[in-house]
Amino acid sequence: MPRALATPWVAMFLTLLLLTGFSHLAWAHAILMESTPALHATVPGPDVPIRLRFNVRVDGSRSRLHLLAPDGSLHTLPLAKQSTPDVLQSQATGLKPGAYKLKWSALASDGHMSSGEVSFTVK
Repeated sequence: MPRALATPWVAMFLTLLLLTGFSHLAWAHAILMESTPALHATVPGPDVPIRLRFNVRVDGSRSRLHLLAPDGSLHTLPLAKQSTPDVLQSQATGLKPGAYKLKWSALASDGHMSSGEVSFTVK
């Protein structure tokens, strides 16, 4: 193959190789796709169902949910048995009106830990 034709093929191959390598990094962590309560939602209390859906399977036995109350206290929420591999569920009970933060840590099936929070208000 003439050298002029080989150069574009080498460039395309290197580009494909780079994109393939970075696509693995993009899927390396659990990304929160949907939450109940939704981010910045106002919900009725005192009992609030919690449901988090991720883009990948998460290990429910090694994932954690914590609730930061308006008074600054932090409560660990027990996780229910997973109904599907990409969902974490719990129930927050006895919540008083105010602003809360649901802090989550999820272990993705590939071994990477991700974390985040969902702020919501109980009326």
